[in-house]
Amino acid sequence: MFGQLEDIERRFEEVLNELSEPGTTGDQKRFQKLMKEQADLTPLVETYREYKKAKQDGEDAISMLEEEKDPEMREMLKEEHSAAKEKEAALEEKLKVLLLPKDPNDDKDVVVEIRAGAGGDEAALFAAELYRMYAHYAESRRWKTELVNVDETGIGGMKEVEFIVSGNGAYSVLKYESGVHRVQRVPETESGGRIHTSTATVAVMPEAEDVEIEIDEKDIRIDVMRASGNGGQCVNTTDSAVRLTHYPTGIVIYSQTEKSQIQNKEKAFALLRAKLYDLECQKAHDAEADLRRSQIGTGDRSEKIRTYNFPQGRVTDHRIGLTLYKIDKVMDGDLQEIIDGCITADQAAKLLKMGESA
Repeated sequence: MFGQLEDIERRFEEVLNELSEPGTTGDQKRFQKLMKEQADLTPLVETYREYKKAKQDGEDAISMLEEEKDPEMREMLKEEHSAAKEKEAALEEKLKVLLLPKDPNDDKDVVVEIRAGAGGDEAALFAAELYRMYAHYAESRRWKTELVNVDETGIGGMKEVEFIVSGNGAYSVLKYESGVHRVQRVPETESGGRIHTSTATVAVMPEAEDVEIEIDEKDIRIDVMRASGNGGQCVNTTDSAVRLTHYPTGIVIYSQTEKSQIQNKEKAFALLRAKLYDLECQKAHDAEADLRRSQIGTGDRSEKIRTYNFPQGRVTDHRIGLTLYKIDKVMDGDLQEIIDGCITADQAAKLLKMGESA
């Protein structure tokens, strides 16, 4: 591990030297690549340097302890040595986490698809609440949310909603939300006061670039039509809605949220690329079933990941055994504690796997 860290530190210095060269800024592509590499390496190099300092402080304390005769000074040096060793151990664990292979999709924007599951109108209402929950969470992170398509019910629910979240590291955080979300509560339409259980599925897909997914024009049928459902002036009176049909996979994409047919077409193709890229990722996950099982909720869409129990005011994430009694805050977008727990559990599982294979 430490040989690898020395190589990384040397590369970090090389990058800094290259960035300081006069001609670097003239080549914007190279400059941006170097800046990104510097940003990626900085946390690791800074932590490694902290680790080396803590290790040196511990060795210095031991060296001075061997020569020191004064009892009070010896006691102080022992405390310094103990503190340095604790810091060294903590930083070593942090380095192991930072050295874990990074998901190549982590820096990407995401396409999120929420579908009402079992439970009829109540499931559709829950799907709409999940959409608002993610929109509020994205807002708290200063991320941008763009609606691609929504199939609304007459009572404020959503049978299906698809939207794009753009922001630094969006996929690295939201990928843990894929799976089945379950709600338990008394519906407003239930006169007997009985608790109903409904579900909604969430799929989080990394947004794919043109270079990653090539779409042959012969494989696509493009239909344009008038938008349906709620819409402002012009939305329902022009042929602005776009439907894409991808023959090889049977995927159908519908985009109608913009007044412009061009904008709807762009969003539809972004969603199609994300779905095709996601299919490729799923195939790769299936080929590495053991690795997939060792990770936290980044693959299986049929996995029940979370329960929202309104009568008891609790939210339980079943993957990590975390229960929070603040359902109102969670539904208002306060997801960070749950997501942090998923990230920690995922890292622990990967470290365990790495230890077993070492």
